[in-house]
Amino acid sequence: MRSFRYARVQLKLAEMRIAIDSGGTFTDCVYLKDGAPAVLKLPSTPDDPARSVLEAIRQIAAEGDAEIRHGTTIGTNALLERKGARVAFITTAGFEDTIAIGRQARQHLYDWMATPAPCIVPKELRFGVKERVSAEGAILLAPSQQDLSELRERIQTSGAESIAISLLFSFTNPDNESRLAAVLGKLGRADEGVGPYVANLPISISHQILPEFREYERAATVVVNAYLAPKAGEYVRRLEAAIQNEGSDSAWLGQPLPRSPGRPRPGETNENVRRSVYVMQSSGGIISAKVASEEPVRTVLSGPAGGVIGAHRVAQLAGFEKIISFDMGGTSTDVSLIDARGPQITNESRISEIPVSVPMLDIHTVGAGGGSLAWFDRGGILHVGPASAGAEPGPICYGRGEQPTVTDANLLLNRMDPDLALAGTVRLDEARTRRFMETNRGPISSVEQFASGILQLAEAEMEKAIRLITVERGHDPREFTLVAFGGAGPLHACSLARALGIPRVLVPAMPGALSALGILGADVVRDYSRTVMTSATDAILEEHFSELEANGYAEFKNEGLIGISTRSADLRYAGQGYEINVPGGPGMLSRFHDAHRKRYGHSDQNRRVEVVNVRVRMIAASEQIKFPQIPHGGTASDHAVLKNKKVMFASEWMETALLDRNLLQPGNIFKGPAIIHEYSATTVVPPECRAKVDSYSNLIIEV
Repeated sequence: MRSFRYARVQLKLAEMRIAIDSGGTFTDCVYLKDGAPAVLKLPSTPDDPARSVLEAIRQIAAEGDAEIRHGTTIGTNALLERKGARVAFITTAGFEDTIAIGRQARQHLYDWMATPAPCIVPKELRFGVKERVSAEGAILLAPSQQDLSELRERIQTSGAESIAISLLFSFTNPDNESRLAAVLGKLGRADEGVGPYVANLPISISHQILPEFREYERAATVVVNAYLAPKAGEYVRRLEAAIQNEGSDSAWLGQPLPRSPGRPRPGETNENVRRSVYVMQSSGGIISAKVASEEPVRTVLSGPAGGVIGAHRVAQLAGFEKIISFDMGGTSTDVSLIDARGPQITNESRISEIPVSVPMLDIHTVGAGGGSLAWFDRGGILHVGPASAGAEPGPICYGRGEQPTVTDANLLLNRMDPDLALAGTVRLDEARTRRFMETNRGPISSVEQFASGILQLAEAEMEKAIRLITVERGHDPREFTLVAFGGAGPLHACSLARALGIPRVLVPAMPGALSALGILGADVVRDYSRTVMTSATDAILEEHFSELEANGYAEFKNEGLIGISTRSADLRYAGQGYEINVPGGPGMLSRFHDAHRKRYGHSDQNRRVEVVNVRVRMIAASEQIKFPQIPHGGTASDHAVLKNKKVMFASEWMETALLDRNLLQPGNIFKGPAIIHEYSATTVVPPECRAKVDSYSNLIIEV
């Protein structure tokens, strides 16, 4: 680690710090109340996610300064549903179709009927410009003014809503890209009936977003940024404006925030009230709303990243170093492996079959959540997911849905209680659920067997996801602790742990809002990289690192922050086509040999090593959240039992205690079967499991 000579300055707590994570079903909010984290859970508003965000702010902090941190699924959903902008893709003439050709790698090797998803840039929006830069950075051909003028006219009339520029070898010399961007900088979209131009089209430029080699991955990443910029970028800009101008009566954002005495009227500003907005990025740190609106590609795993950061933090406090984070929400499940090195970063993610090469936490996602729909195929075989009921209409038990979901199955097996409100407001309708489940159970003999089958299939899908990040990567699940969170995670965690041989489950104190808690405590982070293609012993490496650090310091200074820098590099043996990222500085070579031996089973210290990319991560640390630590009381937990009821485990109805988690105290111990109810989630403790409450109010369940 290398830090600037300037003092390290933390991102200080504002008068109020609020983290808001917009999910498919619920919007989870965590804020500091009297120095301790508090939770608010609201139904999401998929038609306009900003409404639930602003409603949370109304209920939490109507007064004074505030720092708002937001995890959003706007970009994720736009990419998964293919509802982004019409992108004009500009590259070197002759290479226009590389964005569609890709790597020609078959994702499903033995599926003869597999058809790749269509390219998000249609044929008519791929443009070539006559220019060329050598691999060494020499300008071999600069675009002519005539070519640029003609290109501008073609894009003007193309109906494009956003522009992506990725020229060959622009990471070695960006001059041609910069000139092209300058010509297109004030280009607007012709729109009949609105005027000559609607607005300046957002432009995404490869040497600014991802100055690295591998042309297809670089182009795809820049295209994704352009694809998301109009929708996700505009959402962030408008949300920031609404938060900072609290009296706004913009119809786009619904009703205005309540105006208290001294608060500005619509159109006015109050210089004494300061509200800053940050957005969670996929790499585990927050960035300013301005950066997020310009580079939305960095936020496509915004919410899940918050969960990984939160899981790591609570596990550290509980004394567990090696964990598997298990985040099951309403529409999907996200899993990630964390060891002594902390959360792992990857530059090889694929979202909706498209490579996205900006740094992201290594998270694997499957389409199994509490709202996942159960359905029968033409052969009468039961399936679960990936389609979800979402927030609208939601599961049957919420009162609007009519198709069975995983949540409905849990209710019919009595693992959720209709007498207790979910998130404080949602009452579960058991009679309605049983009626629709009976109608939809198909050839299965009873609704209980139908419900059990739904849970088995959903858990099988989640089990595969955990095996992929552990066993298939050389990790033994028996050495890890499963950290379960999300609204549905604790319902299924113990069953998964048993199936995988994981010895224990940790359910945090606020499981349904842990992603928001992670966002609340995240640091401000920016990642910088550059392809260098040089020897590992080349003295010029120091110059490259220093330039990236200087860029980072300048950007942080503009935001009023001073951070620390961490260096790393992507290394490979000469002739290889893949790299391993290791920390920079003294010992970099030995760390590479060790990492290569661990991953591939061999290394060669006599072979020449190349540095492909150098990387710098700049961090301005947030002030740490202080979690209350409570002295242990007695071991008895009878005082927390609300009632006893029959719950189905392994096709057998068993007498089960229902406990109120708010009444449990550190030191309490109890055995399964048990159901623990709380505001943000429900935890299932199967028979023969043993649970205890630690000093941070976490549930530690030995399975």
